[in-house]
Amino acid sequence: MTTVIKVGGARAVDPAGALSDVATLYEDGEDVVLVHGGSTAVDDTLERLGIEPEYVETPSGVVGRFTDEQTMEVFEMVFGHLNTQLVAGLQSQGVDAVGLNGVDGKLLHGPRKSAVRVVEDGTKKIKRGDYSGTIKAVNTDLLDSLLDGNYVPVAAPPMAGADDDEIVPVNTDADRSAAAVAAALDATLVLLTDVEGVYEDPADSSTLIESVETGEEWETLESAAEGFMSRKIMAAEEALEGGAPEVIVADANADAPITDALAGDGTHMFQEALEEL
Repeated sequence: MTTVIKVGGARAVDPAGALSDVATLYEDGEDVVLVHGGSTAVDDTLERLGIEPEYVETPSGVVGRFTDEQTMEVFEMVFGHLNTQLVAGLQSQGVDAVGLNGVDGKLLHGPRKSAVRVVEDGTKKIKRGDYSGTIKAVNTDLLDSLLDGNYVPVAAPPMAGADDDEIVPVNTDADRSAAAVAAALDATLVLLTDVEGVYEDPADSSTLIESVETGEEWETLESAAEGFMSRKIMAAEEALEGGAPEVIVADANADAPITDALAGDGTHMFQEALEEL
């Protein structure tokens, strides 16, 4: 069974433990794909350049980045740097890692959304000039070739956005990218973040939701997820609906974050829960 791991880009997340754990799985002969984020680093770089990061709210209440052409250039630069650093970190531990973004071999492919619906001051508007996209296809042949060659793919946005007859790099959510990869490979997905999992009361870490196996438990999970966690639950649902048998949200800063998550730590979500909805 393949495991897809997503390492977040939050300031509070140290990837060192995850990289060490990937090396352990690799040495044990496991197939692993690492997907990473980096939105915090993008915001930090934009601010150093004197550019204000722009976030918008959709009519459904989801808050996301608005990526104009200038922001997209920064995004490509920052994610390329982060990808190289993670690949170097894995290679330092004896892992044959290969860095990819979603444009390489059209690993992550789908239509570009040049305009998005947003809510500003309570009014619905169309905002144009966006460089974002929705993943519709994953190049599993490319991933399978690398895994068969005993490589660990280290993948990240941007994705290959279809814009009429052109392919352009466009932004896409890293959690949902990992979900698309896990679904395409029928793999277990581990979403590593800066908390232990999903809490029924987000302010109380003692209320960790450990397992989600029924429709009722899924509804409890959805109602508990707030802010950044709601996007992870959206990604988890997409992964499970697409074929992933299990999704785990777990603490990236644990001593052995991946193996601990696979052994039972964090919040575990299963296909059966969605089947009951």
